[in-house]
Amino acid sequence: MKHFEFEYGEGTMGANLPDTTDVFIPGVTVDDPPCISEKELEAVYKESLNHPIGMPAIKELVHKGSKIAFIVPDRVKGGEQTTSHRKLAIKYILQDLYEAGVEHKDILIIISNGLHPRSTGKDALALLGLELYNQFWHSGQIISHDSEDKEHMVDLGLTDRGDPVAMNKYVFDADLPILIGHVQGNPYGGYSGGYKHSATGISNWRSIASHHVPAVMHRDDFVPVNNASLMRNKFDEISMKMEEGMGHPFFCCDAVLDSKSRQVAVFSGYAKEMMPESWKVADTRTYVHWAEKKYDVLVFGMPQKFHYGDGMGTNPIMMMQALSAQVLRFKRVMSDNCVIICSSLCNGFFNDDRWPYLRECYDWFQRNEMNELPDMDRLGEYFATNEEYIRKYRFANAFHPFHGFSMMSCGHIAEMNTSAIYIVGAKEPGYARGMGLKTRATFEEALEDAKRKYVGDNPNILALPLTFKTPAVHLGMKNPEQDGMDAYGHQV
Repeated sequence: MKHFEFEYGEGTMGANLPDTTDVFIPGVTVDDPPCISEKELEAVYKESLNHPIGMPAIKELVHKGSKIAFIVPDRVKGGEQTTSHRKLAIKYILQDLYEAGVEHKDILIIISNGLHPRSTGKDALALLGLELYNQFWHSGQIISHDSEDKEHMVDLGLTDRGDPVAMNKYVFDADLPILIGHVQGNPYGGYSGGYKHSATGISNWRSIASHHVPAVMHRDDFVPVNNASLMRNKFDEISMKMEEGMGHPFFCCDAVLDSKSRQVAVFSGYAKEMMPESWKVADTRTYVHWAEKKYDVLVFGMPQKFHYGDGMGTNPIMMMQALSAQVLRFKRVMSDNCVIICSSLCNGFFNDDRWPYLRECYDWFQRNEMNELPDMDRLGEYFATNEEYIRKYRFANAFHPFHGFSMMSCGHIAEMNTSAIYIVGAKEPGYARGMGLKTRATFEEALEDAKRKYVGDNPNILALPLTFKTPAVHLGMKNPEQDGMDAYGHQV
C-alpha cells in the first residue's frame, strides 16, 4: 500500500491506497516550463511593453492630461510575491506613463473583483506592495470595482448575440484602460487574463449571467475545459463590445505563470491579437499530456480555506464548485464510470459573512421541487436583487449574491460526469448528503464501497495531493489524439 496525506481542514488526512495508485502534482510530476529569472524580469517587461502586439506602445498612446485606469485582478489568483506580475507590470508601465507626461493625479488603479468581495486596504497592500500602495492608496487612487454602483456603471447595450454589456464607468472614461492579467489555467473558458478579465472583472451580474449559467456551462463544449467554448466566445464578444463603446481597445499586459505564480512569459498589446500568442506559451504549462490510461477513481483533499476564501472547503455549495472544477480539468483522463473520493471537514461552516446568501440557497435546494442544482437557476434574479445581500457585497466585503448561482451552475458538472462522489471525514455529513454526495469516515471505506458498486476490484486510481494548493493544470492523455486535442491542447 502507498500512504498519502490529503488536505483536510487546516491539516491533512491520511489514506492508504493500492501500490498501483498513480500520483500527479502540478509542477512536480511534470516540470513547468522554465520561468524568467528575477534578474531578467525588467528586460523582459520592457521588451514586451516597447513592442506590444497589434497596437502602439504606451508612450505613443498617452500625453500630459491623459486619464489612465489600471484594471488589476483581485487576490483569487496571481501571486503576491515581491516580483509578482501585478507589481512589476504596474511599476514598469508607470515609468512609461510618466516619461510620456502623464501626471500622478490622473492615474487610477481599479481592483477588478467583479462579483467577488470588494477589496479592503489590506488586500490592496498585499496585491500591490508597499511602494505602490503608499503612492496611490492615501490619495484615493486605488478603488475596488462596485458592480452595484449605478452612477459608475455604463450600459453599452447588447452584443450581436444579444448578451447585455455593462462596464465600470471609470474604465469607460479613461483615455487608456490598462488590463493587467494572468494567463493561468481556469475551468471557466480555459484561461484567465485577456478578455475574460474585462468581461467578468468590471461588469455586473446581468452581463455575467449571460455566460455563468447552466445554458452555457452544461453544454458539451464546456467539459472538459478548453479555449473554444461558447463561454470563451462570449467573453471575447462582451469585451470587444466594451472596446467598441469606448472607441478604443484595452491595452493588455498579461503574464503566463507557472505553478509558483512566477512569470514564464510576458505579452502586451491588443487582446484580440495577443491572447492567441500568449496561449501558445501557456499551453505548454497548462495542457499537460501525461496520462497513459483513463482513471476510474480520483482521490484528493479539500482544505477549509483556498482561493475563494475561508469556508470554501466546508460550505456545501462551494464544495460542489470545487469538485466540479476538478472534473473540468481532469475529464480527459477520467473513465466513463469515474468516482471521486475527497476529504472535507464539511462541518456546517458556511462563512455567512463572506457568503451571506448561500445558507438560504442551501435551504431552498432541500425543498420546493429542487431535485438537481440547475433547478435553482430560476431563483437567480430573486437572490441577485436582494437589497440586503447587495449591501453586504458593496459595504461588508461579501460575494455578490449572483456569484453563488455561477457556483451552482458549475457545481452540477461533477454530478453530470461521475458515477459517485464520496466525501470523507465530514463532521456534519448531512450537508454533503444534501448535495447528493455519499459520505464515509475514511478514504479506505469509500474506496471499498466504490469497488463494490462502481469500479470493480482493480480500478485505476489517480491521487492528486495539493490539488487546491497549487495552480492547476488541465490534464490530458499522453497521446493528445486520445482526448481529442491538438498539439496545443485545444479541442479538435
